[in-house]
Amino acid sequence: MSDNQKETKFPLQQFKHNVVVNSKNAEPTWKILESAIDEIYNQNSISLTFNDLYTHAHNMILFKYGEMIYSGIVESMTFHIDKMLTVIESAQGGLFLEEVNRKWQAHTIAVSRIREIFMYMERTFIVREKKIPIQELGLNLWRDIIVHSHSIRTRLQSALLERIYRERTGEVIDRCLMKNIINMLIDLGHSVYEEDFEIHFLEDSADFYKAEAQKLIECCECIEYLMKVGRYLDDEKERVYRYLDDRSESKIQKVVEVEMIKEHMLRLVHMENSGFASMLLNVKIGSGAKVEPCEQLGIIYNMISRVPSGIETMINVVASHIKKTGKKIVTHPDRLKDPIKFVQCILNEKEKCDAIISVSFNNQKEFIKALNSSFEYFINLSPRSPEFISLFLDDKLRKGLEDIEIVLDKVIDIFRFLHNKDKFEKYYKQHLSKRLLYDKTVSDESERSLIGKLKSECGFHYTSKLEGMFKDIESSREKMDYFLLNYVNSTDDRIIAIKVLTTGYWPIQPIPECNLPSEVCYLTNRFKIYYLGIHSGRRLSWQTNMGNAYLRAIFGKTRTTKYRLYVSIYQMCVLMLFNDATRLSYKEIEQATKIPSTDLNKCLISLAHTGNGGRNVLRKKPKTKVIGEDDMFKVNDMFRSKCYKVMLGGRGNSKQVSEAESQKNQERLEVDRKPQIEAAIVRIMKTRRVLTHNNVIAEVTSYLQPYFLVRLPEIKNRIESLIDREFLKRDDKDRSLYHYLA
Repeated sequence: MSDNQKETKFPLQQFKHNVVVNSKNAEPTWKILESAIDEIYNQNSISLTFNDLYTHAHNMILFKYGEMIYSGIVESMTFHIDKMLTVIESAQGGLFLEEVNRKWQAHTIAVSRIREIFMYMERTFIVREKKIPIQELGLNLWRDIIVHSHSIRTRLQSALLERIYRERTGEVIDRCLMKNIINMLIDLGHSVYEEDFEIHFLEDSADFYKAEAQKLIECCECIEYLMKVGRYLDDEKERVYRYLDDRSESKIQKVVEVEMIKEHMLRLVHMENSGFASMLLNVKIGSGAKVEPCEQLGIIYNMISRVPSGIETMINVVASHIKKTGKKIVTHPDRLKDPIKFVQCILNEKEKCDAIISVSFNNQKEFIKALNSSFEYFINLSPRSPEFISLFLDDKLRKGLEDIEIVLDKVIDIFRFLHNKDKFEKYYKQHLSKRLLYDKTVSDESERSLIGKLKSECGFHYTSKLEGMFKDIESSREKMDYFLLNYVNSTDDRIIAIKVLTTGYWPIQPIPECNLPSEVCYLTNRFKIYYLGIHSGRRLSWQTNMGNAYLRAIFGKTRTTKYRLYVSIYQMCVLMLFNDATRLSYKEIEQATKIPSTDLNKCLISLAHTGNGGRNVLRKKPKTKVIGEDDMFKVNDMFRSKCYKVMLGGRGNSKQVSEAESQKNQERLEVDRKPQIEAAIVRIMKTRRVLTHNNVIAEVTSYLQPYFLVRLPEIKNRIESLIDREFLKRDDKDRSLYHYLA
């Protein structure tokens, strides 16, 4: 730009005297001002004296010639803009935008200097008469004459879009020129920018990216395609920053997202070998596993989540994947035979899914919700999940792992998904009782930690009996120490360890007592005297089916083969009969021990059947696997074992129950639930006094949800039972309304 084109500021002085302007000298004065406007547009303003021009304009306004000056300015500007239009129209090719830019710059400078001359008119006449200010007038004339000219409007749009297309295809364009032209449109009004450029820019961009998407989707894998989409989005953001209006950023990014992501979203999600669904299958978490698939899933998530239905689509895929994978875990025949592997596979899947959601999906709440819902679905597909989770915990607590707290936290995570938490509680109580009774728990601290976690999840009532079991064990240790110290004189007699259990806490079924050997009866009777002496009014019943014993056994005719046998109480009672007899019949054993026939049969099979690892302590005649009343038993003098200590009886190890036994447990559970449902109904009705049927159903379901998923028919049956027993009654007018009867 030449020196005479540069905009300069001229100080304007206050005049002391006004020149009188009348009808004779008004026209010549305007001619002077009009000539100055011509010189400004011809870029000869350096020769003008702006103080004199300001004085002339001031005096004209002062003597009421404002309308004459304003209309003259409009005519003069229009004349010069028309001349510029002719020059711009004649520009060809790439020179067109450059010519528009040059004329625009010249026009803006001219308007600014004209405004300085007529500044007094702007402050007075234009405000008073509500005329368009000179600056705005100049913009409006440029818009109407140049930009909205039939010959210019289409050319301007095409030239801008053509340069943007060239830039998108890799060419270098003059961004400074583009910025000047775009700013011109913005200065003319945002509606001009939108209508004359932005709308066409977005339409042209949609066509470009639609074609580009179709070309790339056919040859690129999912991650490669989306990374290119990401680069296109970055390019458009850069383009807006360099020369477009800031408000266009969200609009052009939406165009790219719609044409390149939304229109091909399902194909990208399900693309074979590389899509979102396929990548979920390939993620592996653990020692030595690569994490790239998680990071790539994150790229897919970040791109697809940009479109409105993207997150929902991905959530559905994730939920479907988890349900499908989980269903395979809980229904696989091999895993149903191995509770430890069953639960470990669930924990591995949970760890994997947690890692994916954390690394790839930024712990987005909707994904976490879908994960929880999916795990809840498939874990409860197997009715044996509560039993297997309890067995898994039993295994880990027996081993006493270093990272046991981490394992417990992980198990509690999947415990939350169980519907039948009361079923888990029954199995866990059985397993805990065996660990406590047979001293198989490695750490009391870990046991208490787990009970604390269960209490946090389900409340005090859920764990009250479990805590009671621990109190019984601690109390029994103290009583036993005192008993051995004060009531047993001989060290050799201190061969007994008794645990006193509170009936309501422990999973104990009443059984008939068997006849214990005299050596044991001596000590049990002394303990009974001691205990009842300090606890009057209590009653002791011996649970002989739950105990174990060590026996010193000698085999062989020479009586030199010695072993230490670990047996159950029933096995002990049977084997000690052979201290005084060489041969006994089934009936003789039954009469001597008073062991229930079912338990006696199991006991004799475990002692006499050769399938017991070859360690058949007794010989049976006849040699069949079925116990008969006329069968004869004698000690096997040929018994041999590589170990001095031989386990024959159960040591309290938790074993997976059979399907039939599991079914029986479920039936017993259904019976136990009835009073719980009734108690919940009564507790709620006692508080509310009057409640509708639907509200009773809703509140009972919510109340029992931490323990088990109650079925609607069962609630209805319990309500009917309570009505029959006059705990509740129906309203006389509204049959769906219940009243509590105190």
